[in-house]
Amino acid sequence: QVQLVESGGGLVQAGGSLRLSCATSKTIFSSNAMGWYRQAPGKQRELVATMTRSGSTNYVDSVKGRFTISRDNAKNTVYLQMNSLKPEDTAVYYCYARWSPLVDYWGQGTQVTVSS
Repeated sequence: QVQLVESGGGLVQAGGSLRLSCATSKTIFSSNAMGWYRQAPGKQRELVATMTRSGSTNYVDSVKGRFTISRDNAKNTVYLQMNSLKPEDTAVYYCYARWSPLVDYWGQGTQVTVSS
């Protein structure tokens, strides 16, 4: 059973920071890419940040300069450092692994709430 275990969500005031973690197996960690989506109430799921196996990163415009995706190869873990958080960042954040163009694996989601 494929597992991506997220942690680090919570409640924070606007301007604050959180770091999300996504731990998985060594096999899944070798996926073509890993990253984070988010889904706010009443909105579609949105790709926030992604990192390829080679280390290339990509971010949605709304988080550029505030969020940083990184990975720890020794721990098979991907992180999302979120700084200068805004109320509009409030969402459930999902870790994903793109094993192949047709196969994605997902975590269970972690709630991030930013109060104004």
